[in-house]
Amino acid sequence: MSIKLVLLKSGEQLISDAKELVSEEKVRGYLLNQPQKVSVNRPILLTEDQSLEDVNVEITLSPWILLTSDKDIVVPTDWVVTVVEPLNSLVKMYQEKIDGQNS
Repeated sequence: MSIKLVLLKSGEQLISDAKELVSEEKVRGYLLNQPQKVSVNRPILLTEDQSLEDVNVEITLSPWILLTSDKDIVVPTDWVVTVVEPLNSLVKMYQEKIDGQNS
């Protein structure tokens, strides 16, 4: 399993088990298994003796496309801005959610 964080040109961030779809030695798209949309909420309440580094974020994972039973979704490369390694805490959150859905 290769869990990645995918940034789409729409601005959406997805976490998913991602595989490259290669044809003629060129990546044509990404196969995302059970992609979850990552929503970041930043509660802002700064005091004079608090720096921006001390601000916590609230992360929510939700199915990327709500009204489908498909688990595998293909995203063409022209919609992907970048693919990066997610933080370990985000990977753990994703795995716990997916494991809970599959049981």
